[in-house]
This record gives sequence, structure tokens and C-alpha cells, in this order.
Amino acid sequence: MIKKNILVLFLFFLANVVFAQTDTITKKKVETKSDSLSKFDNFNKKAEAFFKVCPVPIYTHTPEAGNIYGLAKFNVLNLSKKDTISKPSKLSEVVSFSSNGRINASVATELIFKENKRVVVAYINYQKQPDYIFGIGNDVKREDIEEIQLERIKFFATYMFQVKKDFYVGFPINFAHYFNIKTEPDSFLITDNITGVKGGTSVGSGLAIAYDTRDNRYNPQQGGYVIGYALTHPKFLGSTYQYSKYEIDMRKYFNPWLKHIIALQATTSNTTGDTPFYELSMLGSDAQMRGYYKGAYRDNVLVDSQIEYRAPIWNIFGVTGWVGTGRVASNYKDLSLNGWKLNYGAGLRIRVDTEHNTNLRIDYGFGPDGISGVYFAFAEAF
Repeated sequence: MIKKNILVLFLFFLANVVFAQTDTITKKKVETKSDSLSKFDNFNKKAEAFFKVCPVPIYTHTPEAGNIYGLAKFNVLNLSKKDTISKPSKLSEVVSFSSNGRINASVATELIFKENKRVVVAYINYQKQPDYIFGIGNDVKREDIEEIQLERIKFFATYMFQVKKDFYVGFPINFAHYFNIKTEPDSFLITDNITGVKGGTSVGSGLAIAYDTRDNRYNPQQGGYVIGYALTHPKFLGSTYQYSKYEIDMRKYFNPWLKHIIALQATTSNTTGDTPFYELSMLGSDAQMRGYYKGAYRDNVLVDSQIEYRAPIWNIFGVTGWVGTGRVASNYKDLSLNGWKLNYGAGLRIRVDTEHNTNLRIDYGFGPDGISGVYFAFAEAF
């Protein structure tokens, strides 16, 4: 059934956005092959115009969350015609529903202006969903999985200033409210008196530092990116629990030949203080450790990394393959060579915006013991 769903949705994608963009070719009528390719490109151009104004269907599947269907909209744009130096900005929206009762609605943006000297990264999100947790820690077992119902409203924004070429400093703001949390009476959250079982509000701020030499924020071909966050959530700002969170995300891109790309990423996060279970460091997502349900493994510390190979096939089509590993721990000194989770997978890329070289991605991620996930999204995973 899952394979049929994937096939149907994939064909729908092909009908609407597969032919969204391609390189311009000579319009001279030389031979039948050339004429045929010209029609293909013509169709792509019309489809791109459609794609820019209409949302497209998305599909995701994980064993824990079930089938997730929705609509997504993604646009890459230049904020000012006069500013020819600033890199393109993005605006994306998504709404989805799952077969297991999940509702998710988000609006996210990256605004780049004043000749790359100002950057705003922000999103607002509402979720009503069953959350699936194996427990807290790296050695929990999948058979101990628990379903926890919760609702969340979250807003996050960072305003960044360029202090030197490629270097930025910013001030992030984080607001999250978790409510309507429901568990089984014998849930470990209750028996172990885990922080956050009654929900609560997080209000925090801090410091962000970034170094960015990527040539394209949404499909990098070369360069690097490092960003670090330090946020504290004190009670005097309105937080239910007092805790801090630190994150570092490091990426590097190589273009060894033609348009083949090797991409590397390593991330870590750490929470300290009275951290509620829903704000702990979480392993898995549609971008990192693909295939693992986000938050199934969670603890104070997360470390993960991945390497991805990206190759063009023909015209607007490309493929990727990756392998990654990660784990969680209560603190950094508890990290060891044992217990690392394996992640690997492959994906299809369809260019939907030639001007900004942006792709639609369809990824299938795996892990041992039946771990798997299918993801439809825009722009590269990292």
C-alpha cells in the first residue's frame, strides 16, 4: 500500500512540477532530437510558472508517524531589484495531516538584504500530533515505544548582522508553548516524574554566530557554513522551566568534477538545567538521520554527522546517496564508541527553479531493524 501511495504521488509530482526548469538551449531547428528537447524545455518553463504560484502535494512516511499528506509552497526570490549583490531569499509554507492524527502547519523564511549585510531566519509552527518516544537516553529499546499526545505553538527568529565579510552575529528569540499533553497512566514520564509532563512555556534569547561562504544557500556547490546558537530560558522572561540550549551546525561542500558535489555536515546540541522532555536534543528529522523519527531518541546531548554525494543525471534530474551516524547522551563525557546509530539512503532531485538552482527532493532514508522514512521537500537537506 505504501509503495502504491508513493508511486501515485510521485506521478502527480511529475505531472505538476517535475518539468519545472531546465537550462536554456538553442532554438535552431537542426534535427528531430533537438526539436523534441526544445518542446521538453518549453513545457518546463510553463510548469515553472505554475509552480511559482500554486502549492504542490507532499508525502512523508515513517513507521511511527504513518503516512503524512499535505501541501507545500516554496519560493526563492530577490527582495530588491536594485540590490544585485544580496543572495536570494526564501519563503516556504507547509500544511500536512497524517494517518495517525497529526496536524502540522508552518511558515518559514530566510530574508537576505542590504547587500548580504542583514539576514533574518524565522519560522512559526503549529503542531497537533502524537509524539513517539522510545524513552530518554541512547540505549532505549524500540519495543518500549510510547505515544504521547501534545499540541505546540512555536516561534523562532534570528536577526543577524554582518560584522566582517562572511561573518555574522545575531540575536535569536525563541518562544514555544506546549499544551494538551496526554499520556498513558503508566507512562515513564509520570512514573519517573520527567520534567515537562504537564506542558509549559519556553521563552528564551541569546547569541548566534555564523560563518557563511556558500555560493547558494539552498543548493550549495562549494564553500562552507558554520552557525552556533546559545539560548537561555530564564523564568523571569516567562519560562515555565529554567534551562539553556547550545547548538553548532558545521557544513562543507566540494565540487570535485563537473557538477558532482560532496557535502559534509556535523552537528551537536546540548541542553543544561531543568530542560523539559520536549526541548531535549533529538535525533532524527527530514534533514538529519533521515529515516529516524525525530525525538524517538532524545537526551541532553546530541552528536551526528553525514556525508552526501550529489550527481546530475540528465537535464533537470539528479540523484543523491548518503551515509550518516549519530547518538544521544546525558552529557559529553558519556559519549563512547558504542551505541552509534547508522543512517543511509538515496534520493531523487528535480530542479524546479533554474534561475536559483533549487531542487525538489525525494529521499528514502534507512537504518537497522526496520528504521525507514520517505520525505518530499524543497531545497537540499543541508
